[in-house]
Amino acid sequence: MCAAISVGEKMASARNDHLMKQRSVIEFLTAEGCSTVAIHKRMKDVYGDACLTEESKMQSMQYRHKNSPAPKKFKVVASARKVLLKIFWDMEGIVHIEFLEQGTTINSERYVSTLRALKGRLRRVRQDKVKEGQHDKARPHTSRQTQCALQQLKLPAIPHPPYSPDLAPSDFFLFPLLKKHLKGNHYETDAEVEADVRSWCRSQTPEFFADGMRKLVQRWRLCIERDGDYVEK
Repeated sequence: MCAAISVGEKMASARNDHLMKQRSVIEFLTAEGCSTVAIHKRMKDVYGDACLTEESKMQSMQYRHKNSPAPKKFKVVASARKVLLKIFWDMEGIVHIEFLEQGTTINSERYVSTLRALKGRLRRVRQDKVKEGQHDKARPHTSRQTQCALQQLKLPAIPHPPYSPDLAPSDFFLFPLLKKHLKGNHYETDAEVEADVRSWCRSQTPEFFADGMRKLVQRWRLCIERDGDYVEK
């Protein structure tokens, strides 16, 4: 897995550098007074298929005649705000769910509090069996305070390469399916969102969660076979 760390970091860094360079070009040409269409054409000539596609919305603004009626704007319907979800699960199902309050910052102290709640849930629903958890490389997950808490709570962590959502089962398996379920639904309150998420989680069978973990093992093997390269599918 050491190869996965070094290659993953290089690939992520290269993608970010390429993205930032193109955005800098857009900012510079915009400051010069170039139109969106002209900017896109010049960048397309240089970058080809690697050219950013985020300008499509801006381009469409240029295709309206100056005497055309102003575009209609649909009335924005009040909806629930974004809800931040933290979830822990294994082959048997959901172990612990937390919905963080709006504006909550996930720092080391907050994450340690979550780990303590997780430990309590493990005692109740898994008879305190030894579990190894997977944590990404976000700063609250790797801080000294968090590492000390993991040792005190006896929650060993599986090594995880940075910038590797392709090896995080919540990212490549659970969340995409949950988002598909939530897509198109309208919720008036955060409580409605939370209730629907909990209901969806409870409706999944143990085989569903076991399948997610099997896919993780498959991705580990592919990552090793590819010398640490990303696993797209």
